[in-house]
Amino acid sequence: MPGVLSSFNISHERQKSLALIAAILVILRSHIPASWPKSINPYGGRLTDAQLEQARQEVYREEADGSTTLFVPFRGRVSKVRIEPTKADTLSRGAKLFPVVRATQTSKKASVDGMFMRQLWAVLRLAFPHWRSKEVFIVLLHSSFLMLRTLLSVAVARLDGPPMAKGFIRGLGWWFALAIPSTYTNSMIHHLQSKLSLRLRTRLTRYTHDLYLQSAPNLRYYRVGLEGGLEGVDQYITADIAAFCDSLAALYGNVMKPALDMVIFTAQISRSLGPLGSIFLWANYLVSSSLLRSVTPAFARMAAVESRLEGEYRGGVARAGREAEEIAFYDGGRTERDILWRAYSRLMSHVNSIVKYLWSAMGYCLISIPVMLRPRRNIGVQAQAPFAEGFIKPDNAIASRTEDYISNRRLLLSIADAGGRLMYAYKDLLELAGLTTRVYTLLSTLHALPAIKDFVESDHVELDGVGVSIPERKVRGANMFESEDSSSRNYGLGGSLVEPLKIVISRGDHLMITGPNGVGKTAIARVLSGLWESDDGVLRRPVRGVSGLFVVPQKAYMVVGTLRDQITYPHSYSQFMASGRSDEDLMQILEVVHLAYLPDREGGWTTQKEWRDVLSGGEKQRMGMARLFYHCPKFAVLDECTSAVSTDVEGLMYQHAKDLGITLITISHRPSLTKYHTSVLTLRGDATGGWNVTRVGTEEQSVGVEREIASLEAQLNEVATWEARLKDVAAELGVSVKLPNTS
Repeated sequence: MPGVLSSFNISHERQKSLALIAAILVILRSHIPASWPKSINPYGGRLTDAQLEQARQEVYREEADGSTTLFVPFRGRVSKVRIEPTKADTLSRGAKLFPVVRATQTSKKASVDGMFMRQLWAVLRLAFPHWRSKEVFIVLLHSSFLMLRTLLSVAVARLDGPPMAKGFIRGLGWWFALAIPSTYTNSMIHHLQSKLSLRLRTRLTRYTHDLYLQSAPNLRYYRVGLEGGLEGVDQYITADIAAFCDSLAALYGNVMKPALDMVIFTAQISRSLGPLGSIFLWANYLVSSSLLRSVTPAFARMAAVESRLEGEYRGGVARAGREAEEIAFYDGGRTERDILWRAYSRLMSHVNSIVKYLWSAMGYCLISIPVMLRPRRNIGVQAQAPFAEGFIKPDNAIASRTEDYISNRRLLLSIADAGGRLMYAYKDLLELAGLTTRVYTLLSTLHALPAIKDFVESDHVELDGVGVSIPERKVRGANMFESEDSSSRNYGLGGSLVEPLKIVISRGDHLMITGPNGVGKTAIARVLSGLWESDDGVLRRPVRGVSGLFVVPQKAYMVVGTLRDQITYPHSYSQFMASGRSDEDLMQILEVVHLAYLPDREGGWTTQKEWRDVLSGGEKQRMGMARLFYHCPKFAVLDECTSAVSTDVEGLMYQHAKDLGITLITISHRPSLTKYHTSVLTLRGDATGGWNVTRVGTEEQSVGVEREIASLEAQLNEVATWEARLKDVAAELGVSVKLPNTS
């Protein structure tokens, strides 16, 4: 009967467990968005190769609530990672936490002072948003294991006990018994420290990404270098945030654990050392700390300078890879090697100048105090017979002193180790101060960049008294660790390029902007697109983007992704599928730009390559035009975007753009493109920012062309004079020159 009841209970418990598992699966199933296709359902079992490929193409999906779901294929399944964007009010509160620190508010030698504490507190407010966060729980759990390790260390120190056989066997048993929790405790401390560092880095990185990569009218990722004056932003976001989180997570354990060890071990050893030994021990602490503070260099500034030099070296390596083809054409490998070696040498010289300081204990003289200075003298023999009354009663003196010596030696070594780590933690604290300044500088500079002056939304483009100038630096004195020559650099000093423009471009009125190099043609495109703020006047235009005003730059950007992504950028794969377009539609676009051979040559639409290296200059520019035809905006600013394309293909693409109803605003030097426009804006390049607008086909425009032809003919007539002068100079110098054949 009991066996039956036992079987019944086991069966009943199993049914309850199965019911609980089923309920959990139902709840999880109900939380899967209904819009998810089965191919990326992470709970749909193992997927086919085609389904996994679709998940790899989609990569992410923007949800209706503003969040983003990442799809991560792994071992035949797809997991989803949900990312919540940083709320606008959180960014607003962050702006109050990170005011710009002016150069006059701090010294060049940063230290652990009030400024550092305020900066650290501001960063910690982002890293620990509230007391119920997971980061706080990890810190509490980490603290518990640190305290447990200290208690285990005291227990281990007391195991070096009596030398008797019975005590030895018992101590050995305790050694084995404490080995398991000690090993687990040490492993958990390292695990929790790494976990805390990763959580802090994730939270700070997400906040920085949401702040740095904001769209118009902020565009901080575009403006932080020129207007913010912050160089090497990639070093700040990648290496500095990671180093700060590692340093902060390690510093907590490096301070709390030694502090606990110092207090507990000192209390334990003071029982044996007595008052005199305790006085000597604390005197050693005070002398060591005073010496350390007097000789410790400015680790805060050293850490910050090291991060800057790391950024310069990283940037040099990235530049060599990014401009590899141009460097190879010039055979500049040796020069680039010298540049990189100089950057690396500066970094290594700085790193080698950082002296590491370790604290040493006074040695074994302290542990001799219980032996040499005991007030009561004991005989060093082991006696079994009873002694007469009045004599000193013998005890286990040798065993007792040996036990005290061994235990005190271990405790003293633990104190020395704790003191060394605690003293060394001051260096870590100074390095944390330098890294905190770097992170604070990044966040304060990004927050301090004001939004670009808004425009007036309209169905046409109008520049009403809009002047064009180089943006000025708007954030000054933010970085206390700038390089020595940074004050002499030109951080956006401003300067007028073009006089105020008064132009109206309606739908169907195509404008061509021309003029000499360096007079501000591309600057006009930047003002039109909202990258630069206009000096004055009113700018009226459609919203910048794929449906309003679309910009095709001269240097076509090739995104990391598939061949399909090169055409649909900045749309994602989900947006492409939602648009109802197909690969056949994309093939028709490639036929227009004479790139229909690419899918077969590169292996299909889903091929992923480093497209900026695969495609030639002309192919990249034609891909930029294909991107324009895919989105088909109302207005398009074409900034020398066909300079590497032959004139016949260029003409076909311009005519196709007009047939699609796209109003063109073209920046070009090619006179052959004039016929595709209705008016021409000419920047005179006379150092005054002057300009004039003429209608194509009018007498004024013809006179302008004839004037330009006459100017060129006049210059050609002077060729013979300059050749004769060149021969005279060559004869005076005694050198020979070879003149080109101009016949």
